[in-house]
Formats: sequence, structure tokens, C-alpha cells
Amino acid sequence: MRSLLLDTGAFVALLDKSEKQHNRCVIFLREFKGKILTTEPVLTEAVYLLGPSVKAQKACMEFILRGGAVLVPQSPESLSRAVVLMEKYKDIPMDFADATLVTLAEETSIDEVFTLDIKGFSAYRIHGKRPFIVWPE
Repeated sequence: MRSLLLDTGAFVALLDKSEKQHNRCVIFLREFKGKILTTEPVLTEAVYLLGPSVKAQKACMEFILRGGAVLVPQSPESLSRAVVLMEKYKDIPMDFADATLVTLAEETSIDEVFTLDIKGFSAYRIHGKRPFIVWPE
């Protein structure tokens, strides 16, 4: 089964109709067949970016609760790896949420990511070698 990592920008664009990439992200997700994984920092960042509206924040959490994506918790090992990655990619810069997704990619061998952060995920490498396949195109 195909698997994909969900990043914050695409997550927010899916839920916020005012985002300029909303339709593009909705179409991609509608056509995607497979499993979607994300991390707690991505969920936290998306809830924050959706703003103070309880309705918007609730929609974000309900997406996870209804099985829109599997929420993968951080382990001490993944947190340690995230720190190493953030230092390595500090010139881009890599934020904590992105670092947890790259760590998750390394742990699961998933190389596809649903993101609007083309610059970052075009530069990041899984285990320092393998590039990501970035969606939507």
C-alpha cells in the first residue's frame, strides 16, 4: 500500500478554503489512494495556523480523528534525530515539524510528502541520501 507524509501547509490548505492552494490540495487528496501519516508537531502547527476559531481548530483535529491521517507520536529517539536534522539543515532553515516528518520518513521508509514547502522538501534527504517525492506537483 502506498503511504504519504502530511505536512502543515498542505494540511492547512485542505481545511481553509481561503488558502490559494485549497482546491489543488483537495483534488490531490481526493485522488490519493493509500495511507497518510503525520506527526504531533504538524498537527500542533496546523491548529495554530488555522487561528483562534474553535471551529477551524476542531476541523483539524476531526480530520485526524476520522482517519484522514494517522498521528504518529514522537519518541525520545525521534526527538534526538529531529535535533540533529534541524542543525544539519539550519541554513534552509528546517523547523521542528519538518524535522519530525523527515525523521518519520527515515523510520518508515516513506519518501512521498504532501506539502507546499517545495524549497525545504526538495533539499531534505532521507538518511542524508534519498530525496523526497513532493506532492501535489
